[in-house]
Parts: sequence; C-alpha cells; structure tokens
Amino acid sequence: MELNGVSALVSGGASGLGAATVRELASAGATVVVADLDAERGTALAEEAGGVFAATDVSDEDQVQAAVRAAVDTGKPLRVAVSCAGIGWATRTVNRDGAPHDLASYKKVIDVNLIGTFNVLRLAAAAMGETEPVNADGERGAIVNTASLAGIEGQIGQIAYSSSKGGIIGMTVPAARDLAAIGVRVNTVAPGILDTPIYGQGPEAEAFKERLSAPVPFPKRLGTPAEFAKLVRALLENGYINAEVVRIDGGLRMQPK
Repeated sequence: MELNGVSALVSGGASGLGAATVRELASAGATVVVADLDAERGTALAEEAGGVFAATDVSDEDQVQAAVRAAVDTGKPLRVAVSCAGIGWATRTVNRDGAPHDLASYKKVIDVNLIGTFNVLRLAAAAMGETEPVNADGERGAIVNTASLAGIEGQIGQIAYSSSKGGIIGMTVPAARDLAAIGVRVNTVAPGILDTPIYGQGPEAEAFKERLSAPVPFPKRLGTPAEFAKLVRALLENGYINAEVVRIDGGLRMQPK
C-alpha cells in the first residue's frame, strides 16, 4: 500500500517504538496523528513530523474515537493504524511471601495493552471501511499491532504483561479474517529486547543493556526503534502480508528469568 498521501494513527506515538514509527511513516509521506498521553513530547513530535497530536488514553473509547476523527479530519484518507501504547511491570502470580498478584494492576495492564489495542483496531478499521479502495484488490487500509516475545515466552513475573501481549497475538488472525470483508489487513510485530528510553542512560544503563543482549544469538545487541519502525513500514506496504505475527528479536528465545 502506498503511504504517501494517507493519514496514519500511531498510539503511544510520543516516545520509543511509537516515535520511531511516526518518523518512519512521515518520511514516507503520511500525515501522522500522534496519539499519546504525553502532550509535551507528542506535540513536539507532531510538529516535527508535520502531523497532529491527539491526547489519548487508549483504554478510553471516546478518546480513541477522537484520535480517529483527528486522523480523518486531516483531509487525507485514514489507511494506517499502528498500536504502540503499552505498560508493564514485574509481579509474580504468588510472591515469595505467599501473597497473590493484586488484581488491580493486572486489570490495568490488560486495559491499556490489550483493550487499548482492540480500541484502536476496531475504531480505526471502521473509519477505513468508509474510504474508497486504493487498488484492484479492494484494499482500504492496514493495521499493525505490537505484541512481544513475552506473549509467547513470558518470563517470571510477566504474567500480566504476557497475558496482554498473548491476547494481541491471539486477535491477529480473527481480526484479519473479520476485516477482509472491508479490505483491511492486520499484522502483529512481536519484538524481543529493543533499546528504548525505558532503560535510562549512563554507564549503569549501558552495563544493564549489555547483560540483556548477552542471550541474543546475532546480532549480539539490542534491537533499535528504527529497525522496528522499518518492519512496521514493510508490513504496511506489502499488500500480501496479512494475519502474520512477525518476531524481531535477533533470534532470541526467552529464558525463565
């Protein structure tokens, strides 16, 4: 699918993987709506990329719908949605003191990561369905969701995060089948360990990242947000890739911890 001249919505677009995706899509000629809670970073990036910022909590239906409307209101057809918004923290199902995982934090991760992704998927797809097809295949749009290797090989303490990302993986095929009727493709990217601002900066952060990259077969380093964004772009542009979960991990297979 041609990205030049289309409108694109990127949730979690103000930083990390989302910001790299915003820049990649803008470089291809898309007008990008940066949907994020961080107004300062989101506005600055939108201005840099020639796009629009939309304050968005992806777990809130009304806010996601407003972000979709912002994409439609650019005057360009909404044909792309990429979900990068996500949260997570480590808690065991039952900790060493015998206390169970608290339900509130589990629900929060599910609300943001899984329900948030579903909100973007369903609301953006509905708007795409109102556009005219772009080619003889009847394609109207393409969606890329972000899962994680944790959704396949979750580590100790990742029960909430892995559940949410496993749910995103699980929605890929049925969503692609559902949306085939309106000419919208759905794919999912499952990153391994990518180098984002979450790890901080300085000597201690670099030493920590070096330990994280040790189990990666090749190349023996963390992936970059730019590499993630290029994969997203490839999935959007290649019209015959549909209903796939694509790992980007340097061959990593997660150990229990």
